[in-house]
Amino acid sequence: MPARTARGRLYLQFRMGGDRYALDVQDVVEVLPLQRLKQVPEAPGWVAGVFSHRGALVPVLDLAVLAFGQPAQVRTSTRLVLVHYPLADESRWLGLILEQATDTLRCSPEAFRDYGLEQGGARYLGPVYQAADGLVQLIRVVDLLPNDVRALLFPATEGAA
Repeated sequence: MPARTARGRLYLQFRMGGDRYALDVQDVVEVLPLQRLKQVPEAPGWVAGVFSHRGALVPVLDLAVLAFGQPAQVRTSTRLVLVHYPLADESRWLGLILEQATDTLRCSPEAFRDYGLEQGGARYLGPVYQAADGLVQLIRVVDLLPNDVRALLFPATEGAA
């Protein structure tokens, strides 16, 4: 069922550093407490590891390390958020460690605006929304993994791409 009403779409908010970010809840599978992870050899430092969930191995990214080089702070509001990560002909689960992932935001997708700055290698950074209490930046799940890391984390799917 789409997460839409006459008032807009629903987004899961979280923080990295002092800034707020959002994921479209249509990308979210489940919000879990932090899990014990197995490390992935030769993976970038922002790949926190892998864990088993409902019979599937799920790679996990620490989004704070990816964005700022600092691990997410472990607190009661830090969550492991499972998202649908689209591949060539399927969707697989990808875990994201997110700080303060406890609030939601409802707004029109058109309310997110391009902010006009070059993102460099951070293709996952989307447009921003001007909330009453500050800016919220959208994270695009589809753009989180560069090709080489996608091949490392989802090797069985790469031959079909």
